[in-house]
Amino acid sequence: MPERIDWEPLIAAARAAAARAHAPYSRFAVGAALLMEDGTVVAGCNVENRSYGLTMCAERTAIGAAVSRGLTRPRALAVVTTTAPPSAPCGMCRETLREFAEDLPILLVNPDGRRVETTLAELLPFPFELPGRG
Repeated sequence: MPERIDWEPLIAAARAAAARAHAPYSRFAVGAALLMEDGTVVAGCNVENRSYGLTMCAERTAIGAAVSRGLTRPRALAVVTTTAPPSAPCGMCRETLREFAEDLPILLVNPDGRRVETTLAELLPFPFELPGRG
């Protein structure tokens, strides 16, 4: 039976992070919040750069913040965007999340209250694998 996730604290943390996003170029603020194995919630926001390739997505800033605290086992992820339907993590974020979890419940949310529940495995059915490490 899948673990029951209390999404509300993650949504609140992701919304608060999105409010702090640095998105002067796209005006597309994103917030993400990870529930870690020990129950800690770690949030991140997107941080854009005028050189778009240097932009950090909210999901990767959340993972970076978690790892810097010694937390490497996420249990769930909430992502808040202003799109309809809510946007899913990009490919780079999916691969980064996969580095720390084979699968992960993910909730995508927008301000209109639309929620899309998915999983990392659904979003990334064929993750990158190094030869000999599969």
